[in-house]
Amino acid sequence: MALPLLALLAAGAACRRKEEPPPAAHSPGGANLFDTAKGSAGIGGKVRFDGPVPPAAQVRLNADPVCVAIHKGDTAAAEDLVVAGGNLANVFVYIKEGLEKHRFAPPLEPAELRQEGCRFAPHVLGVMVNQDLRIVNHDPTLHNVRCVAEKNPQFNVGQPTKGYEHVKRFASPEVMIRFRCDVHRWMSSYLGVLPHPYFAVTGTDGAFNLKSLPPGEYLVEAWHEKLGTQARKVAVGENETKEIGFVFKRS
Repeated sequence: MALPLLALLAAGAACRRKEEPPPAAHSPGGANLFDTAKGSAGIGGKVRFDGPVPPAAQVRLNADPVCVAIHKGDTAAAEDLVVAGGNLANVFVYIKEGLEKHRFAPPLEPAELRQEGCRFAPHVLGVMVNQDLRIVNHDPTLHNVRCVAEKNPQFNVGQPTKGYEHVKRFASPEVMIRFRCDVHRWMSSYLGVLPHPYFAVTGTDGAFNLKSLPPGEYLVEAWHEKLGTQARKVAVGENETKEIGFVFKRS
């Protein structure tokens, strides 16, 4: 076993089973704090995939017998390109521009990233700046969490047993941050950190819904880990909802 991994295990064993959460964040205040309950505008739509759908790539699990037992086999489908009925899943859709004059308080409830079934779940997720992210190992095997951020501090923590958890918080907006598990190289996840709550991740229906927006003109961006980004401009008024769409193709 490599020395860095031994050091990681030793550090994990020396830590408490449950990491103390970060200190309470200061909620933004002032005249520009927007109450999302009063937002009446919305932007919704679908993300589609155009073209022949390649067979899902397979990842090999035989590095860990626990993972093989969970999946009842030594391979599992990758999550980097999931298409169902022409709809594209795992697309992060968010307001990129148009909310600069508003401020938003982060939710009190944490978001959660699980290590479950020898995968990160969800594969793509979002949080607000200064919102807690609870990272939990649900598997009876060793995992670690390597955060490969650029605008936020990086970290690498061990989660050696089932039930082990850490709570992290991100102070700067960043789209996207990658998480990896060095023990199981196929495991990865992506996190979008935004100063507002207007983001969504598409499921197998390809749908997204950004609701309770203040009226305004927006640039909406759709991000996919393999297919890149697309953006659409849209203006919505009071009590108005508009539908837009994104279509991705393989280059």
